[in-house]
This record gives sequence, structure tokens and C-alpha cells, in this order.
Amino acid sequence: MTEIYLDHAATSPMHPEVIDAMVAVMNDVYGNPSSIHGIGRHARKYLDNARGFIARSIGAKDHEIVLTSGGSEADNLAIFGTAYAHQNEGRHIITTQVEHHAVLRACERLEKEGFDVTYLPVDKHGMIAIDDFKRALRDDTILVTIMYGNNEVGTKQPIAEIGALLKDHTATFHTDAVQAFGLEKIDVDALGVDLLSTSAHKLNGPKGIGFLYERPKAHLQSLIVGGDQERKRRASTENVPAVVGFAKAVELAQSSMEEKATEYARYRQMLLSAFDEAGIAYHVNGDALHALPHVLNVSFNGMDVESFLINLDIEGIAVSSGSACTAGSLEPSHVLLAMYGKGAEELRNSIRFSFGYGLDSAQIKRAAQTVIGIVKRLTK
Repeated sequence: MTEIYLDHAATSPMHPEVIDAMVAVMNDVYGNPSSIHGIGRHARKYLDNARGFIARSIGAKDHEIVLTSGGSEADNLAIFGTAYAHQNEGRHIITTQVEHHAVLRACERLEKEGFDVTYLPVDKHGMIAIDDFKRALRDDTILVTIMYGNNEVGTKQPIAEIGALLKDHTATFHTDAVQAFGLEKIDVDALGVDLLSTSAHKLNGPKGIGFLYERPKAHLQSLIVGGDQERKRRASTENVPAVVGFAKAVELAQSSMEEKATEYARYRQMLLSAFDEAGIAYHVNGDALHALPHVLNVSFNGMDVESFLINLDIEGIAVSSGSACTAGSLEPSHVLLAMYGKGAEELRNSIRFSFGYGLDSAQIKRAAQTVIGIVKRLTK
């Protein structure tokens, strides 16, 4: 039985061209980019070229890219780095109830350290209200951290609008764009963000590498100390093969962005049309108009998510019930909880399908029929 992977929002398979690029570097480039001899300078050339390409992909400059071990570290550096660097100017932070846990748990730790955090609510589509944001913004707000697009339901937040509102405010504006990078055209100046987090493994790159975009005026306190790498912002010898692989993944993603959006929209419609034709009861969680193209979160009436996932796995269909970082946990999704409230059926019957590299229409059709068969069997 061939497995069908519909959990690309959790992680994505590495593209063969990314693997080839990394293997070539692993074979030929072994120097430390900080070394001044020829072998070190050779490694530095690969590092600088990859960094430059990554920077240009979001309209940034080379020196504004801080390489990290992934999205969680980038989020932590943005949040803790800003809070500690600016705590004498204020101690108020604004975020949302539906952020990734890398953001939420960082904010919760800062609360224990005496910072004041406002968690903006969302509506039933997972969207914040701009009026709520305006009311929350204060003179002592030093950080606003709001995700670009949600990893569980796909809803995109009004980042550019928030950026415009903060133009004349001293607060640093961070967005977690881990789920959106490679699927959405991102320009940091158009968005008005000061900090932006990404991760390579969400766009068919290697795990263990990401970056934080930092506008020079943001001013962060380093969290990892040691050498002077990353302009003294993040100590540790750079992983040159991983950075090269990341840049290749970005190149491939950007060259097929529009094509992928069209393809994923077709997959989404294929699934929903099959559910409609089968007459099963369901509804989509999230905002259909303002959503990432690859995420489809569906609530199936009368289903139990635990037995649903087990049956799908037995049939070779890999999906998720929520955030990958809480995999193995049967606690309700904090995103759906924020959207629907305690006791809502959606907390117990929702499945996330997410699309990506390697899928085709035949797999989507088979997945749809498998889901339909399980739903009919378990809701008898």
C-alpha cells in the first residue's frame, strides 16, 4: 500500500535538487566560514551567496538575515531578544491566542518575568479584529508578534494593515511567517515588519535551518553567545550545507509559487466536492478568502479525532489533528478553542489536510474516498 502524505504543514519532504545541492557542498566545502585562510574563504563564499539569495527573496539585505536552527529559534530570538533589549522602554507585548507554541510559550515565560502580555482573540474564522488591536496598543508596547498565516487552519492575519498602524509607533513588529514562506509573495517593506521568522523544512528544505529577518532598528539582545557569527547576533559555526540547501529550496519554491497555489486550490476543491457528493456532514474551519493555499482544516460531524486518525493511518493516509508540535497529545487544539470556545464539537472532530510536493490528483481522489469510507463507517 502506497502511503499518501497530506501533512505538509507539519514538515515537507526534501526536494531531490535540494539534496543534490547539499551533498555537493558536503563533499567539497568543509572549511569554517569564519577562518581567514583560503579553505575558510571558500566556505564563506557559499554562505554569503546563499544568504544573499534568501535575503532577496523577501526584499531584504544580506546583513538583515540571522541564520538560526529553525522557526522556533527564530521566534524565540525575536521575542526574548526584543523583550530583553527594550525592557527599560516598556514591558507590554501584544500577540494573539492562535500563535504557534514557539510564540505563545515564549510570551508565557515573559509573563512570569513581569512582562504584560495581551492575547488578542479571534473570530470563528481565526481572524483578529483590527479594532481589538488598536485598543490593545499602548505607549509602553515594545513588541507586537502576530503570525502571517496559521499553521492549523490557514487563516492569514492583516499583517500589512498592522504594519501601517505601527509605522509611527516605537513597538517592534514581528511576524511568524514559517507556514507562509515559499507559498506567499513576501516583501518585508510592504508588510511593515521589523522581524520575520522562517524555517526551511516547511518548503522542501532541510530540517535544522531557518532565519530571522531583522530590520537594523529592531535591536535584539543575543540569546546564544560565543563567537561573533551572524554579526554577533547568534553565535555558532554556520551550517553551510544546510544554508545552501535552504537557498535552493527557496529558489524552487519561488519559481513555482503561482502554479502551486492553483494546484492546491484544485486539491482542496477535489476533496470538498467528493465530500459533498458522498453526502457526509462537514464544514471547513478557517477563512476561505484569507487563507494559505495549502492548508484545509475540516470538521466532520459525529466523528472522534483519535479514532479518525488511527483509521486513516491504517489506510495509509497521513494527516494531522492540529499543530505538529503537539503531536501525540489529545488535548484540544488551542487554535480551534480560540475560534469556537470550550465544549465545541470542532475540538473533537477536526482534521487538517495540508498539500505539498509529490502529490497528484490520483492520490487526492484516493484520500477523499478513504476519508468518506471511514466517516460513513464510524458514524453509523
